[in-house]
This record gives sequence, structure tokens and C-alpha cells, in this order.
Amino acid sequence: MDGDVAVGVKRGSDELNMYGSSPNSMTANGSDSKKQRLDESPPSRVLHIRKLPNEVSETEVIALGLPFGKVTNILMLKGKNQAFLELGTEEAAVTMVNYYTAVTPQVRNTPVFIQYSNHKELKTDSALNQRAQAVLQAVSAVQDGSSPSSDPGVLDLTPPPSPVLRIIIDNMFYPVTLDVLQQIFSKFGTVMKIITFTKNNQFQALLQFSDPVNAQQAKLSLDGQNIYNSCCTLRIDFRDGESTNKDHSLLGTPSGALASYSSGGGYSSSLSLSQGGGAISPLSAAAAAAAAAGRVALSGSGVSGVLLASNLNEEMVTPQSLFTLFGVYGDVQRVKILYNKKDSALIQLSDGNQAQLAMSHLNGQKVFGKVMRVTLSKHQTVALPREGLDDQLLTKDFSGSPLHRFKKPGSKNFQNIFPPSATLHLSNIRDGVGEDDLRLLFSNSGGTVKAFKFFQDRKMALIQMSSVEEGIQALMDLHNYDMGGNHHLKVSFSKSTI
Repeated sequence: MDGDVAVGVKRGSDELNMYGSSPNSMTANGSDSKKQRLDESPPSRVLHIRKLPNEVSETEVIALGLPFGKVTNILMLKGKNQAFLELGTEEAAVTMVNYYTAVTPQVRNTPVFIQYSNHKELKTDSALNQRAQAVLQAVSAVQDGSSPSSDPGVLDLTPPPSPVLRIIIDNMFYPVTLDVLQQIFSKFGTVMKIITFTKNNQFQALLQFSDPVNAQQAKLSLDGQNIYNSCCTLRIDFRDGESTNKDHSLLGTPSGALASYSSGGGYSSSLSLSQGGGAISPLSAAAAAAAAAGRVALSGSGVSGVLLASNLNEEMVTPQSLFTLFGVYGDVQRVKILYNKKDSALIQLSDGNQAQLAMSHLNGQKVFGKVMRVTLSKHQTVALPREGLDDQLLTKDFSGSPLHRFKKPGSKNFQNIFPPSATLHLSNIRDGVGEDDLRLLFSNSGGTVKAFKFFQDRKMALIQMSSVEEGIQALMDLHNYDMGGNHHLKVSFSKSTI
């Protein structure tokens, strides 16, 4: 280690104990347990960052400073969970410290502490700091407008074009609701609005921060991360500039089933699209408040497994049809259509995760011609009526049903959970049943068959209806259809198109 690095590291060690709450350090420092008084450091273009999470990358630390100007050097003290960051000018550093006095900086969902360093510049040995130098080189190239070195570990660090992020969730085996997204992303700044929808058979969201800087940090920290172990992977980019309104708002979203969160008014269970240009027409304030009251703070476990479905078509809906539809996302135990409000029903699934998953996929979908609302219920279970009191057959117990898709641990069904779609996957097709037979069967469910394709073994096929609503209808009508010879047709939503 040469003299320069020795100075840098020693200086870093001296500063490890400078935990006081000077006006030039983070306001969050006030809550720090070690309140030794710090001689107020004068402004410097070198900033000292503490309490970084383990395994943090250079890129994530650089991302903190990137929106404020050129980052010219970095020294990571990984064993001490600290770093020094050098900006191009003292003015940029002052702007950064002032900004983070009002907004707590976050790295990997952990608050970090930023203050001026006693260094006026950062001297590091590039041989010992190669990874950091490679990242810096890429950042400089991006900021200068040239093409960066092709280091595969370096993230895209272009300046933030807007406060709106587009989020795609891959491998969605567990539910990702508005609450989940709001919890994760609000760690990076004020979340103004979130809209979730299904497009190209993928669960997507548009999320608007109050400040593009927050959007930049969230993207750099979260892109490629899993929300839950080994699944629900976040793919994040800035919303395509051409489709974004000039004020970077979220209006004019892609059509599809929508749910929305707005920082002012809590949650609305869904938003309906106006028939004209596809802009959002919000629910009335009263309906939004009622929907918000039905929501519970999220944690995957401990959440009730009971959902409330409302705005149902009471002439058509049955406990069996709801069992079949909600059963795509979890094992439905009981269904109760409410006696005094037959356009509403309680659906009890095996656990809170299944309920969240069903809610995130089914809220806002059109079922029997009406847009269904799905929220978490305050009930923990669905009570069965006393014997002889349910003469209208509004309540049904499905706890012993052989049709549960998820009771076998590790079942392939866990890997084939997709949003409602016009294209359906058919399996367990009986020998001798041809394309014409299946086209006729599905046409009789009240829809139009647009396309059909057998798999090679002819035991499975894809069939495409003319709309998602028709796909939902066909699945409710024909899943477990008896084809004779002990063959019951299995119907699922598909991510494929024909």
C-alpha cells in the first residue's frame, strides 16, 4: 500500500468516530446512538458515507452522488461499512449534503449517513482500487456523452429523464400489490402515484416519485433484485419518453385492469378507463375511501386469507364460478355470496400469500360483464351457515375439493401462475378429441375462438378467445369439464399467444 492510500485509510479510520449531529451532517444522525460531539467539518468536495449495508457495490454508492454532478473518485472501506465519495466541485457536494438533509438517503432500503470529510481531495491507489476505478470510468464516459467501457458489472448510469419508473415483475409466484410496491419504493423518496396493470401477459406498474433523483436511486438499487426469495424479480427502467406526458404524470396508461395508489388519497381499489383516449377516470372519493378502508397493511404472512369481491353480476355468479376463478391463484377453502348484498362475496384461500396473489391478478378484471373489485377482507375466516339455513345455496365449503391446484408442495402449477388472458392453456385432453371439437366446446361458452394450436402430443393445446373477459368466462365454465373416459379438461391462463 503506498503513502496515498495509507493516508486515505488512516483518515477514514479517524473519521469513524465522528458521529455527532452537526448541521452539516445528516439530520438522521440525530437518532444515532453514538452522540459524540463532532467539530463541524467545513464543506468539502469529499463526503464521508457511513452505515452502508454489507456487500454494497461501488455503483450503488456512486449513485448517491451522481444526480448532483460528476463523481471523480471513491474509496470503499468495506470492512467498516463506509465509503468516501469525491465530487467534481465543492458546490456539487454542498448541494448533495443539503438535499440529503431533507431526504434520508437509502442504499438497499437502509438509511445511510452522509457528512463532509476532513479530506479536501481523495487520493487512492488505482491498482488497489481497480473495481472502483472501472466503475468511475464508465460513469465519467456516460456523463461526458462518450460510450463507457464495457464492464459487465457497471449499471446504466444515464441521468434521470423523469420521475416515472416502469416496473415489470418476472417470476411472480407471490403477490405483488400496491402496498408492496409502495413499501419498497417509498424508501427512496416520496411516491406520488402507482398504477398496476397487466400488459403482454405481464404484471407491470408505473410508479411516480416526486423527484427524478429518487427514481434514479430506486432504479440503480432495485433493478434485478428479488422481492421474495428467488422470485418476483424487479425489472425497472425509465418510462419511454415518447409516451410520457410532458409533465411526467402517469395519466394515459396502457389499457388493461388497473389498480392505483395515490399519496394524497390512499388507495382506490381500481380505476376505470374512459372509453375515449384511455386516460384514467378516478373513482369517486367516497368509493376510494371505502376501498382504502378495506385494505390492510401488508406483510406476506399474518395477512388474512379472506378476500371481498364486489360489483359482481348477481344474476350469473355462483360459489362454484368464484371457486374456479380464484382457484387459479390459490386453494379456495370457502365461498360465501352475501345474503343481503348478492353482488358481493367472501372468498377464503389457504393463506394470506394466495389471497394477495389472487387480489393482485383479479382486481379490476371484467367478469360476467362487470368490473370486479377485489380487496382484503377484515374477516379471518368465512363462517358456514347452520344446517338448514342456507336454502339459497349461497355458501359452499370447498376445503376437501380434489380440484385444488396447489396442495402438492413443489407442484408445477406454482410455476404456471399468469394474469388472466385471452389465450388459455388446455391439458388432459382425451385421445380422439380434435381441434373442431374443442373449438365448438369453447364457442358454446359464449365467446369467439380466434386461434387454436395443439402441442405435439395432442394432450395439450392453446386456444385464443377474442378478449380477456371471454378467456375468464371460458375458464370458469370449462375447467374440469368432463370429456368422458375419466378425462377432466384442465384450463389455465397462458402467457403465450398463438
